[in-house]
Amino acid sequence: MTIHPTAIIDASARLADGVVVGPWSTVGPNVVLSAGVRLVSHVVVQQDTTVGEGTIIHPFAVIGGDPQHNGYRGEPVRLEIGANNQIREHCTFNRGTPQGTGVTVIGSNNLFMTGAHVGHDCVVGDNVVMANNSTLGGHAHIGDKVFLGGLCAVHQNGRVGQGAIIGGLAAVTRDVIPYGSAWGNHARLRGLNLIGLKRKGYGKDQVRRLLAAYRDLFEGQGEFAGRIDGVAAAYSDLPEIMEIIAFIRDGGRRPLCLPNAE
Repeated sequence: MTIHPTAIIDASARLADGVVVGPWSTVGPNVVLSAGVRLVSHVVVQQDTTVGEGTIIHPFAVIGGDPQHNGYRGEPVRLEIGANNQIREHCTFNRGTPQGTGVTVIGSNNLFMTGAHVGHDCVVGDNVVMANNSTLGGHAHIGDKVFLGGLCAVHQNGRVGQGAIIGGLAAVTRDVIPYGSAWGNHARLRGLNLIGLKRKGYGKDQVRRLLAAYRDLFEGQGEFAGRIDGVAAAYSDLPEIMEIIAFIRDGGRRPLCLPNAE
């Protein structure tokens, strides 16, 4: 463990072996820094936060700050961060609220570029990239392997499914399906994340079937509810399509992002 003499560590904080706390950093009450965590310099981990192994936090990030919620009155709430995350300069991650789940949860192996913000009670999966100044409103749920473009914003209570990509500057006011590609202001669904699917190792035939299912679902004839049932029956052998169907059927507090959404 290495602690710079200018750092301030609360007596209740717990620091594991291999932790490095750089110059002018502050580690507040009830913070847990797991093995190999590094606070480069000028980092604030405010309170009631657990940071997973190997996570690196860069200068001027404020992690575990109070939720930005008018109803918050100092109740005990938490932030939990997984392992091997890269948290770059000026990122802000807030703790949960009593009105929500009471905890903000961030997975592992994520990259948060400069200025990314994670609001109270959010859930962020694994292998997510939040580009510069992308923002999550409170209670947002972000699936695994999602890419959020620079300066985009996901509305509070919004959902972005696994493997989706959100374009830069997008205002995401509606839920984005797994493996979807959405951009614009307000964001609308533009198709599937073909680059992500190819990087996942999908061949041309697999991609063609996924695209066919997408077209049947969003561009086919008849009512949308009927198309959902039809696609579920016709493409039951495609796990990705069944994941999209489940996402739609589960619903959420925001409407669904559609190709014609404004």
